[in-house]
Amino acid sequence: RAKEIKTKLGTLLQKPDSTIDFIIPYTEKPEKAPKAQKPSPEEALQWRDSLEKLLQNPYGLASFRSFLRSEFSEENAEFWVACEDYKKTKSPVKMAEKAKKIYEEFIQTEAPKEVNIDHFTKAVTMKNLVEPSPTSFDMAQKRIFALMEKDSLPRFVRSEFYHELIK
Repeated sequence: RAKEIKTKLGTLLQKPDSTIDFIIPYTEKPEKAPKAQKPSPEEALQWRDSLEKLLQNPYGLASFRSFLRSEFSEENAEFWVACEDYKKTKSPVKMAEKAKKIYEEFIQTEAPKEVNIDHFTKAVTMKNLVEPSPTSFDMAQKRIFALMEKDSLPRFVRSEFYHELIK
């Protein structure tokens, strides 16, 4: 059973076809899969001032990622989600596996979904990965969060994606 879950997770992490699949675990009967709850307009309005609230809400995250995909910058949200998942990992072996995967997918030069971080942050992150710990990606994750907050969030708030939510 654990191997089956690991295989499904591996498949999801490699290539999320749709944001909702990435957020909501696959169930045996897809037609019964729970839907992320659409927020109230009041709740969605709070996201203008809080990227954190937006990212913590499954529907908000899905909307934000759809928006980022439309701008070809979804790697930032994917990296943030991967880091959040990584920090919850208890097993040192699993942590090392996830750290390698995150590094190869988002950090290393020419990575398939390389995030835009400065050389200093990249160097610190690589040094942290010698002995992976829950905080290994903290600096890089904070940089990407700040980038999304300063750059992507204001554009998201002006987008149709967001205006549909606050109607």
